Amino acid sequence: MSLNFNPDVIVIGGGASGLMAAGRAAGLGARVLLLEKMGRVGIKLGLTGKGRCNLTNGGDLPSFIESYRHNGKFLHNVFSRFFNHDLLSFFHERGLPTVEERGRRIFPATNRSQDVVRVLKEYGSSQGVRSLVRTPAQEILTQKGRVAGVKTDSGILEAPRVILATGGCTYGQTGSTGDGYRMARALGHTLQPLRPSLVPLETEERYVRDLQGLNLKNVRASLLASGQKVEEEFGEMFFTHFGVSGPIILALSGRAVDELGKGKVELSIDLKPALSPEQVDRRLLREFGTGGKKKILNILPNLLPRSMVPVFLRRAELPSDRKGGEIRMEERKKMVHLLKDWRFTLRKARPMEEAIITAGGVTVKEIHPATLESRIIRGLYFCGEIIDIDGKTGGYNLQAAFSTGWAAGEAAAKDS
Repeated sequence: MSLNFNPDVIVIGGGASGLMAAGRAAGLGARVLLLEKMGRVGIKLGLTGKGRCNLTNGGDLPSFIESYRHNGKFLHNVFSRFFNHDLLSFFHERGLPTVEERGRRIFPATNRSQDVVRVLKEYGSSQGVRSLVRTPAQEILTQKGRVAGVKTDSGILEAPRVILATGGCTYGQTGSTGDGYRMARALGHTLQPLRPSLVPLETEERYVRDLQGLNLKNVRASLLASGQKVEEEFGEMFFTHFGVSGPIILALSGRAVDELGKGKVELSIDLKPALSPEQVDRRLLREFGTGGKKKILNILPNLLPRSMVPVFLRRAELPSDRKGGEIRMEERKKMVHLLKDWRFTLRKARPMEEAIITAGGVTVKEIHPATLESRIIRGLYFCGEIIDIDGKTGGYNLQAAFSTGWAAGEAAAKDS
């Protein structure tokens, strides 16, 4: 395959990390060629945050590092060189303002992820990045332990440095089909097991179908493995026909996937996290006292979403026509327990295709943390989701993609 220039760096993958890596390397004087298997770059990036793109989070470095389930400390070095404030400056200087929302999540002020893609494309073009779309990479070629080029469907491209930015294996329709994992393994790299993360969860309880579409806000969800609490989140969740989803469920899903198969995994929902069990009991006493002649079916909407009440009563084993004044103490205690600790048994995670990110990937032990260069093959660099790093929801994964892309592009451009 012939080009009218000889690239110093080939970037495989036109997602968040690949676009940033290409622009950074070209900005430092490298001749950069970006290969994208799809018809255009940034397809998955354009879908993130429900089309709004949660760019990053406004938290400090320690809170960031703690927000990655695997290998957060590996990011210390790249974050020291390109962190959230640098990313915001990057977009602000290119005409895209941002806004900070609940949970310190940061979005483009336009609420359009396509504006993020546009800025990154213009950044690369302005620095001289050449791009080839509909050009899947098949193999990274090496010679004497060093990168020599890339074999594509259209032929061989020679280059002394390659940045592998192919993403994970979720959202396959956007091009993220795990190609990079295959290429990395072929070069001798070790992969940590690939697993879905930020993914909805299925429950054993069939009655969740009766709650389908119900959205709960300001609740606390705790994950229990073999009866022991291992993680918890506060915020919003919702029920589906198969189980549970929503922000706090996605945040817990990575740990849930790791625990499933080891033993029993449960989800405990505290519907009244601001109240102690004693306070909940007093509230029930007050409600039943005031509405003593009313059916509990009509009293409980004062405490619960109306659509949840019939299911709640079935779980509490109470007839819906029972009057408030007829509720016995042991029945009330059962209701308190359910309000504070409604248990669901988790069966499995939804398929990889429904996950937002992939957990697992190229082990960080085989990557230099300062340069993101392979410890096995000289001239090979990694960035983005292909690395064994996965964060919570809230902008952490995109920040990792942008930061590793920036650092990999910088190191590849300076490599001689």
